[in-house]
Amino acid sequence: MKIAFQGELGAFSQQAILQLLGPRAEPAPYQRFDEVFAALRAEKVSAAVLPIENTLHGSVHENYDLLLRYDFEITAETSVRIVHNLIAPPGVSFERVRKVYSHPVALNQCLDFFRRHKRIERMTFYDTAGSVKMIMKDRPADAAAIASELAAKIYGGRILRREIEDDRQNFTRFFLLEPAGSKPRSPRGAAQNPWKTSLVFSTKNIPGALFRALSALALRDLNLVKIESRPLRGKPWEYLFYLDLLGRSNDPVVQKALGHLEELADFLRVLGTYRSA
Repeated sequence: MKIAFQGELGAFSQQAILQLLGPRAEPAPYQRFDEVFAALRAEKVSAAVLPIENTLHGSVHENYDLLLRYDFEITAETSVRIVHNLIAPPGVSFERVRKVYSHPVALNQCLDFFRRHKRIERMTFYDTAGSVKMIMKDRPADAAAIASELAAKIYGGRILRREIEDDRQNFTRFFLLEPAGSKPRSPRGAAQNPWKTSLVFSTKNIPGALFRALSALALRDLNLVKIESRPLRGKPWEYLFYLDLLGRSNDPVVQKALGHLEELADFLRVLGTYRSA
């Protein structure tokens, strides 16, 4: 399988591909998230892996919006522990490093490291793995990058400092997207995990509308594990609500809840049912 993801080879999304589909899946890098979705729609790839939220940085709002724009199925999810490493070309010692390149989110997740080493300047770059690729190509004498161990292996970089992130409880959740109608997958180790269903809906902008919508789940003792609101385009100050609940969409109790919710909502779409990570 050829799997699209955003970033360069060695990005954390590639680690997610390994966890979801194993080493035989071929990663296909794209620069932007919308290019990933477009590649899947054009059937240039078999599936796509996209980050949807991080435990520290929050949700990836662009991908929530793209999920609504494209008719794909969420067939699996995984959680990747984000380990940031300081990587430099061979021959560059830690004492010589004066600039560190990486994605702004990665730089901001390593602030304690920069406070301890005030001589080092933070330099923003479009991608974590891409920053390693750049320094290995240009070989600056005083620069390093922050990225994954996988990126260091792919581009031949040397890890000068491991696990420099501020918070060890740093995880990113990834979705596996496949064409509409695709069956759920069970990544290794997830076969016994609970089922999860993701959906999106909108309601009329009237008092109690959201309360009544959520009561369709609460009355049936369904566990709501995430709710996210996003602006509804074309209708200022109205919103879409993205939900994750525990349960499979074809379970009788979930079917009844969705049927009830559909009666109350202006719009409802199930994005996928899959094993929780």
